[in-house]
Amino acid sequence: MSAARAALRLARRDAWRSRGRSVLVMVLIGLPVLVFTGLLTLVQTMDVTRGEGLAAALGAAGARLVQAPAGTTIQQRPDGTSWSTGDGRPAAEAAPELGAAGVAALLGPGARLIPYSTGTLRLSTGQAEAVETDLRDPLTRGMLTLREGRLPAPGEVAVTPALGLRPGDLVRPSGAAPLRVTGVVEHPNRPALRAVAGPELPQLQAEDFWSPGLSGRGWLAGTATPVTWTQVAALNRAGLHVTSRAMFLSAPGPSPGGVRQAVALGTMAVMAVLETALLAGPAFAVGLRRRREELALIAAQGGSAGHLRTIVLAGGLLLGGAATLVATALGVAAGLLGAQVVARWAGQSGQVGPPDVPWPPVLGVAALGLLAGIAAALVPAVQAAAGPAAVLAGRPPATRERAGWPLAGAALVLAGLAATVAARRQPDPVWVWAAAALTMIGLVAVIPWLVGVTGRPAGRLRLPLRVSVRDAVRHRSRTASAVAAVTAVTAAVVAVGIGAWSDHVDRRDAYTSARPAGLLAIWGGTMDDATWSRLRAEAARRLPGVPLAAGYQPRDAQGHRYALRYTVRWNGTRTRRTAAVGGQDLLALLQGRHDARAAAALASGKAVVFDPAAVRGGMLRLRAGSTGGPPRTLDVPAVVAAPAGEHQGGALLPRALVERAGFVTAERQLYAMHRLPAGSALPRDLARVTPRVTVAQEEGYRNLPDPGLWAWLAGCLVLVVGGTLAATRLAAADMAPERATMTAVGAPAGVMRLVVAGQALYISGLGALVGLAAGAVTGVALSRPMTSHGSGDPATVAVPWPFLLAVVVGLPVLAAAAALVTRTGPALARRTP
Repeated sequence: MSAARAALRLARRDAWRSRGRSVLVMVLIGLPVLVFTGLLTLVQTMDVTRGEGLAAALGAAGARLVQAPAGTTIQQRPDGTSWSTGDGRPAAEAAPELGAAGVAALLGPGARLIPYSTGTLRLSTGQAEAVETDLRDPLTRGMLTLREGRLPAPGEVAVTPALGLRPGDLVRPSGAAPLRVTGVVEHPNRPALRAVAGPELPQLQAEDFWSPGLSGRGWLAGTATPVTWTQVAALNRAGLHVTSRAMFLSAPGPSPGGVRQAVALGTMAVMAVLETALLAGPAFAVGLRRRREELALIAAQGGSAGHLRTIVLAGGLLLGGAATLVATALGVAAGLLGAQVVARWAGQSGQVGPPDVPWPPVLGVAALGLLAGIAAALVPAVQAAAGPAAVLAGRPPATRERAGWPLAGAALVLAGLAATVAARRQPDPVWVWAAAALTMIGLVAVIPWLVGVTGRPAGRLRLPLRVSVRDAVRHRSRTASAVAAVTAVTAAVVAVGIGAWSDHVDRRDAYTSARPAGLLAIWGGTMDDATWSRLRAEAARRLPGVPLAAGYQPRDAQGHRYALRYTVRWNGTRTRRTAAVGGQDLLALLQGRHDARAAAALASGKAVVFDPAAVRGGMLRLRAGSTGGPPRTLDVPAVVAAPAGEHQGGALLPRALVERAGFVTAERQLYAMHRLPAGSALPRDLARVTPRVTVAQEEGYRNLPDPGLWAWLAGCLVLVVGGTLAATRLAAADMAPERATMTAVGAPAGVMRLVVAGQALYISGLGALVGLAAGAVTGVALSRPMTSHGSGDPATVAVPWPFLLAVVVGLPVLAAAAALVTRTGPALARRTP
């Protein structure tokens, strides 16, 4: 029998004999594999590729065409991935709407069109997406799959399962006759979609907030030849947005990440293997001490040191392989099931494709899990051949500390810190994480020395803590592995916490607006006076009793629109603002009160500016820009005033000042201190008057701190408390002689619980403190690439003190409290006469 085969047989026998420890090791190794495999599978399944989404977007058609509202011009990129509206032409120059015959002529001979329109349908139970087309036509095959009943004819509808209706039920649109449901259809990629489909739908609101992906009237086209980019450009000029099958499939995919992606993946792989090996390391260390006698007998019968190392490594290979196999299967299943659950939970926006397992990264994760199992057994394997004679004599083997390891670790830590300082200057945070991985590897080598140093004052502690700390120091390999695992997790969480909080504070401080929070703005684009009058009347009708302040649009003598802008530095960032033009009523809205000094300055023809840095020598420099007219520079008299909001800037110019500069002003803006209710129909009602209107509600700074911080804290809780409890539970099982001695001298049962809790506090506390120091350095370094916006912009560094307190103090206390319930019954020791 070969040595490797014999080692595997011995490893299998030992794993079966110590089933509890074996399960613990498999859980510690397999849990990260399960999580990463599940996430990879879930993301891949929920990522609907162009090919997977082709049937839902086009069915069997060669192209889908959406008619833009009158006066709107379309510009698509050749790859079809983006589009825009408007190119600066007046609305009168835009092409008129075409009918089906005209569109078919543009597509060429053999083209066949069927109506296909999308929008919103108001039902008695809420809103639903509406698809107005004949699902019986072969061109729609694959867009909506029939699950129950039959496809609808004119006057009938089909619904998706999310509406909760069955064939024979009635759909009740608001203000229209009920429609009978003949079938239940399912979207291939959106399981939670609320939709109604049929050849004839009442009150289809495709004109509201026109978007070719959400709403619009158009056609599905079956073509004899693929629709090329040349045809798409011509159709754009005719006011049609085009989704072509040929463009859809030929659009380029995402470019590879290159060096950055390789560094990121390498860093993640190193840290994942390191963390898993450190978590499982104490279990292998305890297993080695339990097998000392067996290994010593093998050595006495001629087994070499290599044979003993092979036997211990075989345990890591066996348990790591079994854990990886089970975790990979469970992770794939969890990812596939989770994709459906997440897509339904996300509601209307949730998407999911066909089951898809990214096998290359999944197999890479499995390989890392197997490698982590072997790495966790590496240190015990090196120690396996130590002192077989002493073991057979009943004495613990003498272990020799390697003096060079702490020095090598300190050198790696210094190199990692230097690399962190250098990486802080890079624009990508991935280099900071790579440097942090180097620092962490060095700390793993230094931590055994730290355990020995921090254990020296143990003689001054109370008995339970003294026993727990001395036991931890005595079994340094087991303790150092657990401390290093806590250190790695804490350092990562602290770094993420400081970086994310710094980014939040930077975004909060950098936020600025030219309008106070709560201000409603209605802006009109290029339109004549009659259209604006109708728009203003509709706004007044829809906002009864709300005072409306007028804003004005500067134009030159040829009718070209101008914007009067200035540049100011706001919290280190250059900000470009557009000055408003208006009167006293608009000034009162911008200041939130009546300011007699500012009102007098505006009445005298001066600009009122809310950015003090923009006014120099009592003058404000403006740049007048236009898409049609020549640019100009204006220096106007100005006074500085206080705005209504803390983050508010901007400037207000009186009409007389603008007109003295040679411009003509026309009312094209309305402002009101009024918050629209959720789901307000005002934007839709105004868009019916003209699509060239913009409705904006100033919400103020709305970004909350990243909730992912607390998800990181939850993950840290699982790893820190779980890893600490695993190590202390192994220590409690390994302290049978001490427990027997303490029981023999009359120590109460609670003392042993305090011993175990003290060891949990020592492991998690030391790991949290070292992790705090390492994570703080990394977090400060992360803050620069995350918050700096150019060479002249200083970085923002902010510390989330409550979060760090919960990590560094709360988690060790929680681990110690959880260890108090560890079962520590009296142990019976076998004594030699």
